[in-house]
Amino acid sequence: MSATAIEVSADVDTRPNTFLSVRDLRVHFPTGDGLVKAVDGLSFQLERGEILGIVGESGSGKSVTSQAILGLHKGSRAQISGEIWLDDHELVGASEAEMRHLRGNEMAMIFQDPLSSLHPFYTVGSQISEAYRVHNHVSKSQARRRSVEMLDLVGIPNAAKRYDDYPHQFSGGMRQRAMIAMALVSNPRLLIADEPTTALDVTVQAQILELLKSLQREFESAIILITHDLGVVAETCDHVVVMYGGQCVETGAVEDIFYRPEMPYTWGLLGSMPRMDRERRQRLTPIAGQPPSLIRVPKGCVFNPRCAYSPRVEGDKCFTEHPDLLDTTPGHGVRCHLHPEDRRKIFTDEISPKL
Repeated sequence: MSATAIEVSADVDTRPNTFLSVRDLRVHFPTGDGLVKAVDGLSFQLERGEILGIVGESGSGKSVTSQAILGLHKGSRAQISGEIWLDDHELVGASEAEMRHLRGNEMAMIFQDPLSSLHPFYTVGSQISEAYRVHNHVSKSQARRRSVEMLDLVGIPNAAKRYDDYPHQFSGGMRQRAMIAMALVSNPRLLIADEPTTALDVTVQAQILELLKSLQREFESAIILITHDLGVVAETCDHVVVMYGGQCVETGAVEDIFYRPEMPYTWGLLGSMPRMDRERRQRLTPIAGQPPSLIRVPKGCVFNPRCAYSPRVEGDKCFTEHPDLLDTTPGHGVRCHLHPEDRRKIFTDEISPKL
């Protein structure tokens, strides 16, 4: 069978045990300069017990996607369309009351900067207790016991004593652990971690990631890990969504993305990161150019202004036709006009030797 014969739309939800399904999600923001297309036609699925990594440069739409799942754009000027299904709950059309019930109870988020996410005037423990009491009819003493239990579970020493400390009395790594405790205190089934290891030193990063994996196994929750660090993805995730210009440009199992990537943008990301699993023969190479304006998105392929391989595509398709996200192998979707056989040959002959 030829490579093109097996191509099917990667936007179709075909996975049998899908827990979270995002379908053709669009999040646009009207501004005085024009319409910002922060997320533009994004689709992906997440199964129970799975860790999904969403990667891409700053401004690619990663955090806006997570906020849309949590319903944090409701009440703003954002124009949202598409569907987000969490089990049998459709989130885009859900009311604010429904979202308040689901947030913290069914899904929770670990934000990028725990110091700004924790209120400086209240103790860490009281904030975790409040998050627990919002979704559970328990006394203050019961909430305190649960909060101390969670602080101990995430590795805070002397948890009962540290319950009464304020955020500024915690180190950066301990604040991030406290945020994880707050997110998991009501046993949500979906956890979204937005750059959870940013600004932490390497040792603490490794501890936080190992903690997330351990808690994911214990609570049997699904995790979306949003990051720009491909090393974190390789170590932690099962599947990956690569975003660029508000769109998914490649998706697949972590092995596909790291060892069989087919999208030139993914090649660029891999070429700009250090690797410990093989000897690198050449210096790191940054991706030329700048990310696109989300107000004036390029016609055709959104990556065409920075792509060195568009001249190899017959005609001017890269500049006039928007490529579909197609499966070239089962579960491995690529948004690119290059023929699959050409992409694989380019990666094998030209890209892989440089990594």
